[in-house]
Order: sequence, then C-alpha cells, then structure tokens
Amino acid sequence: MELTLLPLGGPDAGGDGGTGAAAGGGCGDACGCGAGGAAGGAEGEYGHDPLECGLDPGLAQLLADAGLDPVYVEDVAHLAVEEDLDHGVDVTTVATVPEDAVATGDFTAREAGVVAGLRVAEAVLSVVCTDDMEVERHAEDGDRVAAGQPLLTVRTRTRDLLTAERSALNLLCRLSGIATATRAWADVLDGTGAKVRDTRKTTPGLRALEKYAVRCGGGVNHRMSLSDAALVKDNHVVAAGGLAEAFRLVRAEFPDLDVEVEADTLHQVREAVDAGADLILLDNFTPVETEEAVALVDGRARLESSGRLTLENARVYAETGVDYLAVGALTHSTPVLDIGLDLREEGDG
Repeated sequence: MELTLLPLGGPDAGGDGGTGAAAGGGCGDACGCGAGGAAGGAEGEYGHDPLECGLDPGLAQLLADAGLDPVYVEDVAHLAVEEDLDHGVDVTTVATVPEDAVATGDFTAREAGVVAGLRVAEAVLSVVCTDDMEVERHAEDGDRVAAGQPLLTVRTRTRDLLTAERSALNLLCRLSGIATATRAWADVLDGTGAKVRDTRKTTPGLRALEKYAVRCGGGVNHRMSLSDAALVKDNHVVAAGGLAEAFRLVRAEFPDLDVEVEADTLHQVREAVDAGADLILLDNFTPVETEEAVALVDGRARLESSGRLTLENARVYAETGVDYLAVGALTHSTPVLDIGLDLREEGDG
C-alpha cells in the first residue's frame, strides 16, 4: 500500500500553535522512551530496527522522529483493528458500500483542544487499506486546534476507510484528550520553572503512546518502566527495614540509575537527602510543608509534589520551588477529545 501526501491546505493549516510535538516539552530525567535510538534508525528498546516495519517508510520515519517505535505502533494498529473485526468482516460496510467505491474523508475536531496521535491514526488506516491512500495533513501533533478544524484528509477505498474509522478515532481521541489535559496543567505552570509529569498509571499496552501524548501537551515523562529508574515507596521501606537502608540497597545494586525516594514527612525528606537521593517525591504535602521541604533540601535533590494536586492549586505548589508536579490523572482518567470522521459528498471540494 502506497501512501501519497497531497499539498497542505494553506499556510494556516497547522493550527494556531504550529509547534508540533518537539516544542511541547520533551522527556524528563531518566525517561526510557528511546527516542534517540528510534529517530536514528538504530536498534531501539524493542531490540529491532524500528524502521523495519510494514508501514509506509515516510510515515515510519515520522513516528520514529517523534520518539515512537514504528513497529510498536504498527502492532497496536493491528491489534485494534483485529479486535474490532473479531476474525470477521465489517458486515454493515460490506453490505452498504460497493467494493470498488472510493471516498474522501475528513478527520475533524468537534471541540477545541490539543491534538496528538495523528500519525498513529494514519498507521491504523494504512494497515487496513488494501489500495493506495492519499493523505492531506492539516495539523501536527501538539497543535492547539479549534472546533470544526480539519486535522487530516484521507482518500482511499471507502470500505477500508469505514472499517478503520473507529479504531483510528479511538486512539486519536484518547491521545488528544491526554494532550489537551496536559496542556491545561502546563499553561497553569508556565513561568514557574516546574513541569507537570505523568506516572505509570497508563492503559496496558498503550503506555508509550499515552506518554507521547503527555509530551505533545507540554508535559514531561517520569520513568517509562520499572527498569529504567528506581522509585523507593513506602512498601519498599517496610520490606528493607527503613528508608535509608532501602535507598542504600537500590543504589548498591543499580549504581547507574537515578533513585527517587517517596517521603511522607519532613523527617523522611531529611533522611532521603542525607542518604543521597537524586529526587524526592513529596507525598500529600501541603503547600506550607512543601515550602519547608524545599528549604530543607536546599537544591541537593530534585523535588516532586504528588497528591492533593488540582489545576486550581497547581501554581501554588509550583511556586514553592519544586521541580515537578506528578499527575496520574493525565493518563488514568482524562476525557477524550471529540474528533470525528466525515465522508464528503460526491462533488465536494
């Protein structure tokens, strides 16, 4: 299947932001997204050349440049479509659409927000389309978009377009919802020096995509997995017999990894910084307690606030001097952004 790019609709087609994902923030410390390896075409975190996939080479390169493994994206696309077809066919489309019909469809924002996952949606379309596909791109991931704004125009076999519609939209709407929510937090924190950061509270199988959406919204990523950075939590402290001992054991076993320590009290903050923690997570601290922790640490470790956080109080916490605000809701409970696909009537331009 060959993907053909048509000229964009005009100089303003990229939305009012026009920044794309690269300007939206980027990965945080100890991020395991593997963006550098993917973009360079070398073996990525999945142990293969990420550009060796069945997607159009240009599309695969765009995904790699964004820090996404094209083979992983292709696998997600196949899984989504196979789940929807369940070893059968799209019975409604097969019954109502002639086999040789060709259509043009517009993916359009139904509400204002920040878009993410446009190239992922293209990947879904490409694994379904049995004929050539023409694509006209009107926006880039990370753009702020308005209600009614076209994001992507696709011309291909009508049956294929309709069969892929829901799978493509499920991913595009989900990722755009995450990017939109993240942008709201990033805007509130603007100018404070603090960054909003995600957690591992992600949808199984979609972590790399959801964390990518956070980056598109201007946030930064916490660790991608249990293996690329250490986080000593309360249960680890109990199991090891104390906070300092838990930190010592992790540092001894994995000396090259950043070690973050969760602290529930100022006493534990002191223990963590004295032990040499790279980063301390302040769990459910009030703004006043957070200010005290910032003064106590005095730049010897990075600090991350977690718990009690809302958009309304986010700036108050950020202005205490912490480096990060950890917000699990970005990925575990954010509403989707409403995006739809509309086929053009014959004769429409």
